[in-house]
Amino acid sequence: MSEALVTETAASSSKGPAKKAVKPGKPGFFARIAIFLRQVIGELKKVVTPTRKELINMTAVVLVFVVIVMAIVTVLDLGFGQAVLWVFGGNVNTEQ
Repeated sequence: MSEALVTETAASSSKGPAKKAVKPGKPGFFARIAIFLRQVIGELKKVVTPTRKELINMTAVVLVFVVIVMAIVTVLDLGFGQAVLWVFGGNVNTEQ
């Protein structure tokens, strides 16, 4: 029985120092909030405000793109609607 205790003791001492002494704990709740806010401010400092000309140009590009997508969706909607009416016979008179 004493051999088992010696072996366990030797094995546990060979693992090295305790993990708490080697690895620092994770920062507390308020420290994590402070780190997050510092990172947000750092990212906001990288933001470049567009000039008036760039803003107007980008707005025009977005509006043209939206109009083109609206036209494509409208054409597809009308096409699928006509196809459904053709497949299911939409011109049938239901009054008898």
